[in-house]
Amino acid sequence: MAVAVRGGRGSGGGSAFSGGLRSFFSYRIFVSSMFTLLFLATLSVLFTSHPSHHDSVIPTTGNAYVQRTFLALKSDPIKTRLDLIYKQANDHVALVNAYAAYARKLKLESSRQLRMFDDLARNFSELVLKPSYRAALFESEGPVDEDVLRQFEKEVKDKVKTARLIIAETKESYDNQLKIQKLKDTIFAVTELLIKAKKNGAFASLIAAKSTPKSLHCLAMRLMEERIAHPEKYTDEEPKPEFEDPALYHYAIFSDNVIAVSVVVNSAVKNAEEPWKHVFHIVTDKMNHAAMKVWFRRRPLGGGAHVEVKSVEDFTFLNSSYVPVLRQLESVNMQKFYFENRAENATKDVNNMKFRNPKYLSMLNHLRFYLPEMYPKLHRILFLDDDIVVQKDLTALWKIDLDWKVNGAVETCFGSFHRYGRYLNFSHPLIKERFNPNSCAWAFGMNIFNLDAWRREKCTQEYHYWQNLNEDRTLWKLGTLPPGLITFYSTTKFLDKSWHVLGLGYNPSVSMDEINNAAVIHFNGNMKPWLDIALNQFKHLWTKYLDNEMEFVQMCNFGL
Repeated sequence: MAVAVRGGRGSGGGSAFSGGLRSFFSYRIFVSSMFTLLFLATLSVLFTSHPSHHDSVIPTTGNAYVQRTFLALKSDPIKTRLDLIYKQANDHVALVNAYAAYARKLKLESSRQLRMFDDLARNFSELVLKPSYRAALFESEGPVDEDVLRQFEKEVKDKVKTARLIIAETKESYDNQLKIQKLKDTIFAVTELLIKAKKNGAFASLIAAKSTPKSLHCLAMRLMEERIAHPEKYTDEEPKPEFEDPALYHYAIFSDNVIAVSVVVNSAVKNAEEPWKHVFHIVTDKMNHAAMKVWFRRRPLGGGAHVEVKSVEDFTFLNSSYVPVLRQLESVNMQKFYFENRAENATKDVNNMKFRNPKYLSMLNHLRFYLPEMYPKLHRILFLDDDIVVQKDLTALWKIDLDWKVNGAVETCFGSFHRYGRYLNFSHPLIKERFNPNSCAWAFGMNIFNLDAWRREKCTQEYHYWQNLNEDRTLWKLGTLPPGLITFYSTTKFLDKSWHVLGLGYNPSVSMDEINNAAVIHFNGNMKPWLDIALNQFKHLWTKYLDNEMEFVQMCNFGL
């Protein structure tokens, strides 16, 4: 045990000795390395603090300017500054030349900008080539004169400032991206203004079209005054046998506008070859019934033509138990939609306003679907809107072979315009199943109806069926044309287009050749000829049939 202890100690002493040797030699190596590094650092400082004359000189030959080495530039801050000024001048010369080249490409040689760019580039070149600057700054092998450098820097900066101002002024002319963006912004702004103007114009036009002009109101009131003041002159007459004679030519006109109806009748009579064979059935509302009767009593038709004036109320079968429109008008929801003045209804959305116009549920508009029952003894009748003008004798319409179709009308589709898909909701399964969206629509306003075929096809019942389904306005939005297109879907014969030319109330581009060749012209649209917003180029076609000699027309100052 004792031996083992002594042996351990001897071994520990040898290990300590060898560790000491290693520490000693490591220290010597470290000290030697530090001295070596200090020596090299000293040599480096000595060499860099005494550069050769050859390294400090930046030779120049002609216009070429040789760049100095990094050490040389670091040793002479004035020459470094000169290099930066020279580079700035060269950069702007290149920029000016680039704009000048682009100006030449755009064939702007005579422009003021091009001359300015050329002059500026020449001034930069002349500045660098100026003898005083070349001698003192670029060709001198000695130190740079700081005063000359300062003057050179000032001139360069003045010319750089001028170049930047000129480039800023003309940048939009030469930068395509800026130009395109500016054009886009302008187009967007103009489009926004145009859309706003169109909306405001359409809104104002719709209000003007819906409103009753003062002159029309005045005329109705004057006629009513005449009826009240002289009741003996306007007693009801017995119905004439001509009103039910199927051998004569019968017209149906449904309106509350006295002056408009008078123009329709007057134009038809004046262009008729045998006016005594023409019978006009006028139906109006209760409010305007007396005024309408007074007008035609005071202004009898020429040539022996006949006129019958009735009120909607005279047709007792037209009641809410039979007529879907009248029943729908009794609905609370319908009344709210059309008549209630609520905040959510106050809008400048023209389409929404149009949909909410109660005139589309007016019985005067829907009377056209009851012609066979209103005139049971007639075989044919010509339906006319109150915004048309007759320009030729219409007798031939009663002689057209309708091939036992119910409705004779002029088609209105061309291309994709005025087809069924525009008027009906083809997302509704019933509409999609029964009708073709590409079928041609036709015009309501001048229609020759075969009343015998109508009765056989039970068209009024068909109209009732669809009108009842559309109480929630999901099949079509408004008007009598959509239900008419449905009712007479397969029972319409298209007439020659010269019988009926449309668009004079909204389209200023209607051809005068078409108008002159037409038997009937139609002022459909908001710009009715009796309104101030009428299209002036067409207005005379209507006013020439206006009875200006009628004293009440003069008193009410129509201004036509």
